[in-house]
Amino acid sequence: MDRRTEAREITMQALFQLDVQGDHAIETIKKFIITASNDDMVREYARQWTLDTWKNKEKCDSIITVAAIKWQMSRLSPVDRSILRLSTYQINFCPDIPAKVVINEAIELAKKYSSEQAPGFINGVLDAIMRRFEEQNHNSQEG
Repeated sequence: MDRRTEAREITMQALFQLDVQGDHAIETIKKFIITASNDDMVREYARQWTLDTWKNKEKCDSIITVAAIKWQMSRLSPVDRSILRLSTYQINFCPDIPAKVVINEAIELAKKYSSEQAPGFINGVLDAIMRRFEEQNHNSQEG
């Protein structure tokens, strides 16, 4: 498994735990990440992505809510919320990772961890987020 793929999987699991347990679980999550992989680079990616995604959770949630027409965050499963939050964070805050890669990785996580309908739903939401992000960047470069 690719290092970033492994780190995304660990991050999704950590975000799931934070979603269920709340902010007080941060120290437990840090320990989880350390034990989840023997690769220092994977652990560092997972730690950074988990903490940064969680720190930007409200912003990511508002972006997801706009893109997921007719869906409230509370109606999404914790797995789908975690995948969408991580992917939204990466699309908006990690310019070194192509959005198409983020979306493909999110679809694979959904296939592995979520319902049969989740990959299509996640693809649609993230595609809308990517298009909106690209449009905002294009408009900011013109102005």
